[in-house]
Amino acid sequence: MTNPDLLIRRALKVLQSDATPLYLFTLAAEEVDLVADVARIGRDEAGKLIGYQRPEKQKHVKQIQDYLDTADPLFPNGLILALPPEVKFKSSRGPTTTDGLAVAGTLEIPIATDWEGPRPAWIVDGQQRSLALARTRNRRLPVPVAGFVAATLELQREQFLRVNTVQPLPTGLVTELLPEISSVPSARMATRQLPSALVDMLNQDKDSPFRGMIRRASTRAEDRKRAVVTDTSLVEAIRESVESPSGVLFPYRNIASGTTDTEGIRRVLLAYWGAVRETFPEAWGKPPNKSRLMHGVGIRAMGRVMDRVMTHVRDDDPRAEERAAQELGLIAKKCRWASGTWEDLGVVWNDLQNTPRHISALSNYLVRTYLAERTGRK
Repeated sequence: MTNPDLLIRRALKVLQSDATPLYLFTLAAEEVDLVADVARIGRDEAGKLIGYQRPEKQKHVKQIQDYLDTADPLFPNGLILALPPEVKFKSSRGPTTTDGLAVAGTLEIPIATDWEGPRPAWIVDGQQRSLALARTRNRRLPVPVAGFVAATLELQREQFLRVNTVQPLPTGLVTELLPEISSVPSARMATRQLPSALVDMLNQDKDSPFRGMIRRASTRAEDRKRAVVTDTSLVEAIRESVESPSGVLFPYRNIASGTTDTEGIRRVLLAYWGAVRETFPEAWGKPPNKSRLMHGVGIRAMGRVMDRVMTHVRDDDPRAEERAAQELGLIAKKCRWASGTWEDLGVVWNDLQNTPRHISALSNYLVRTYLAERTGRK
């Protein structure tokens, strides 16, 4: 007698890893929706990151569905699923069931009997295809599937980043996911892991001047109006300071032991950016088209100014923010964040763009001005 709560499919168990079993099998188009769901990226009420998938692209889904609805579709593009530990594989009997690379058998997958209930598996790659498959008229179209057993969300996120390297994911999505995994897919991504975690802190810390103002992949639609700062610019600004020997955040990392004084970095960031908010209140918190301080070019340039200013401010000073504001006062009269023309640059305030040339020009001008004024003050 068949079990209505189980889906049984012929499968190959690929002999790659004992720790993470990998199976190759097929599902009918109509069965994908019973087995797997999409883990949309977002944040719970406590601010913890949930999921990892970007929003669906309706146009892309419709194009796939139109093809699937044709008379004789060929659909070799499979899905990658994260399967629950409850799946069971039973190898077939006989000497010819394995060739040393894979073992033939059957796979038992629990399915959702309640349409509104949770699905047992998650789609790691192929969310647009899965949505099209759920809507196609070819309900019994066989779909190739590769499934690995993943007991943790961290493993799912890691594999999600790894399988999406050919067609790059949005930078913001990648940087937001990086702090949530321990095994980073590439050295390039690893350099953004700590800065991204610090940006998370800035967006959620009750003492942060950026609280709720940083736009991330998980930002809800109703919160996007207030989220005026893109996370990628802030991640890059922090990354530069953390990695450059001349950066003010560089000494907080112990390269030999691999440890980081994150609390010290937190104090520096809160004091400095709090001082920026205090020094330029008319430009703080506005959309980038109304304030270049909140624009990528302003965030990156002020990040480089931080490396100069905060060398003169102790992070454990109870008046650190006040002292940083005094330092920033040396350049305040020269700044044109929301109106006017940057005189020495010959650029109208809203002509500044988030390009390497403009970031470099604005950074150099602000740093030169700060050093000259500080020397003159002495």
